[in-house]
Amino acid sequence: MTHANPSAAERRERILRAAVRQGLVEPDRAVLAAFVDLDGVAASVAALHAAFPDTVGVLHTFAAKANCLVPVLEELRTLGMGCEVASAGELAQALAAGFAPEQIVFDSPAKTRSELTQALELGVAVNADNFQELTRIDEILALRPSASRIGVRVNPQVGGGGIAEMSTATATSKFGIAMEDDGSRQRLLDAYRARPWLTWIHAHVGSQGCPLELIGEGIAQTVAFAEEVNLMLGRRQVTGIDIGGGLPVNFLDDETTPGFDEYVKCLQAQVPVLFSGEYRVVTEFGRSLLAKNGFTAACVEYTKTSGGRPIAITHAGAQVATRTVFMPSSWPLRITAHGPDGSLKAGEPVPQDIAGPCCFAGDLLARARPLPMLAPGDIVSLLDTGAYYSSTPFHYNSLPDPAVHGVRIDPHGNIEFLPLRPAETIRHVLARSGW
Repeated sequence: MTHANPSAAERRERILRAAVRQGLVEPDRAVLAAFVDLDGVAASVAALHAAFPDTVGVLHTFAAKANCLVPVLEELRTLGMGCEVASAGELAQALAAGFAPEQIVFDSPAKTRSELTQALELGVAVNADNFQELTRIDEILALRPSASRIGVRVNPQVGGGGIAEMSTATATSKFGIAMEDDGSRQRLLDAYRARPWLTWIHAHVGSQGCPLELIGEGIAQTVAFAEEVNLMLGRRQVTGIDIGGGLPVNFLDDETTPGFDEYVKCLQAQVPVLFSGEYRVVTEFGRSLLAKNGFTAACVEYTKTSGGRPIAITHAGAQVATRTVFMPSSWPLRITAHGPDGSLKAGEPVPQDIAGPCCFAGDLLARARPLPMLAPGDIVSLLDTGAYYSSTPFHYNSLPDPAVHGVRIDPHGNIEFLPLRPAETIRHVLARSGW
């Protein structure tokens, strides 16, 4: 007997109740845990692949920064993804997850000489961030050839979105070569003329807060520059466009919007040549593939009232929700209230502060959030936290990293948990503290 497809809320509640039954969330021993819905991840990856027409030769890479856990990267590899990395650590994680070098793109703005040498020796694709890095690549290639696809990251300088910190194509962005600065465009054209191995171009306009039209405008300018290079040289030297990622995520409800299909339609309208088959394409989506396929569960340790406002002290705070705590207006989180067994709490919503365990006053997940009145032993769920959050912890107060569990539900409704990262112990905390 198969089970009818539950809503996203029902699915999360089933998972949490099963986690409580299995002791994955419980007072004292497992007060904080994160869950990644692997079925949902597979559906998101399938939607990404389906959105791009067959006329385009495309490698979809996952931005490892969004969830760098090796088992998560392994799962994405089995689903047909490549991997975009932005540090030596992420490169090591991608290799450990089994990605072939030609499936990996290295984008760090601060690559060291040894990191570049390793990437070029392996055949990992490299996007140079600046002219000095190009000179460094020249020196490495003079000593040894490389099978790497090599490109330049450009900044089309089309402006920012609603979150300045997530906007990477502003006039003064730290990323890439600014195309509109005086003399920069000609210098970049000269760089391509002097380097026949420079066959790719890369741009990433931004992510959360950036509208699709702005992203499309940045990609259109990047493709136009590739066309300019090829026209100038009289040959198709630039054969690939890395269009980055950046699809915004809806954190307001369970709807996945905008979708990858909407993103592709926007690009088809603004950059039709991208779909002509003349260029190979790389994408670098991260948050949009994982965020809505995960949640974090935290036990309520104490409750109190201060200044007439109820406060629930939970075990989730800045250590797993750093952006939400420090930039709550840009990164609000939906929160649901559950009883000790994981079932949704009933009752009249009461404005409450949902606080974390960190020892500073601003460690709040939500202020005056209307929820059924919480009590010690209850559980709160932080929704849409499959990307970043628990996979990228902030070691404030030497709090241990929580366990991260993968989840699958079979057609009969049976729930299987898979370990993605074990919970840290105090011995682990001591070990990373130099003990």
